Amino acid sequence: MRGGRSIASSQYHRGALRVLRPHYLDGSGQVCYVVVNPGGAYLGADLFLLDVEVRAGADLLLTTQSATKVYRTPGSFAEQRMAVRLGEGARLELMPDQLIAYREASYRQHSAFTVRPSSALVMAEVVTPGWSPDGAAFGYEEVRLRNEVRVLADDGGLELLLLDNLLIQPPARDVTGLGFMEGFSHLGSLVVVDARVDQALADELHLLTAGFDALAGVSLTRTVAGTTGLVLRALSDSTGELNRLLAACTNLLRARWHGQEPLNLRKH
Repeated sequence: MRGGRSIASSQYHRGALRVLRPHYLDGSGQVCYVVVNPGGAYLGADLFLLDVEVRAGADLLLTTQSATKVYRTPGSFAEQRMAVRLGEGARLELMPDQLIAYREASYRQHSAFTVRPSSALVMAEVVTPGWSPDGAAFGYEEVRLRNEVRVLADDGGLELLLLDNLLIQPPARDVTGLGFMEGFSHLGSLVVVDARVDQALADELHLLTAGFDALAGVSLTRTVAGTTGLVLRALSDSTGELNRLLAACTNLLRARWHGQEPLNLRKH
């Protein structure tokens, strides 16, 4: 922290991904960083590694410049691995643009978070099918998203709080029906880890989703060292509708917990 603002003590990038200069969207002191892929898309056998540490008391908003596009991946899948560590009282809002999987694309993403009981994590994500010549919504081969959240307690113990594993493999099974995509083509997720998460909040967020053209559900994790996780999953046929739904939920948390205005990333 410097002058009431979070700052980067160090940053580094190499290869395809770049990190733009930090900026501040409001007067809260929360710093915003934007990850850019000048290559425009992920291709077969690409491997992207991200390592993020938010130290005690710091506040970071991390987003992308545009959608993550995964094109055809003949021979091998594209992969992204991210490791995140949050210190005492640290906060991270992870708000990437949507993931777009095109025809014959295979993509795997593994995100591992280590948080403290006083940390705050909010992560939103949307998965959408890319354009296909035959108009099929599920022309991609595989989308595999795995989120792991572990809590580092005061006694040094590290305990699993949340394991959220999403696997969509259209060639292997019918993903359109009941118990899976329920006839929809787009999927949105919100993960919240915070000591203030409880059943009342889960009920409130679920009620909020009723105002959108989407099918949504909310689940709670157990409580570990005083902190609890929440996962919201929503299905729709529209990226825009899912973005609006997730924004409504995150803006509620921003206002209530941090006194911030609705998030405006000013990308357009």
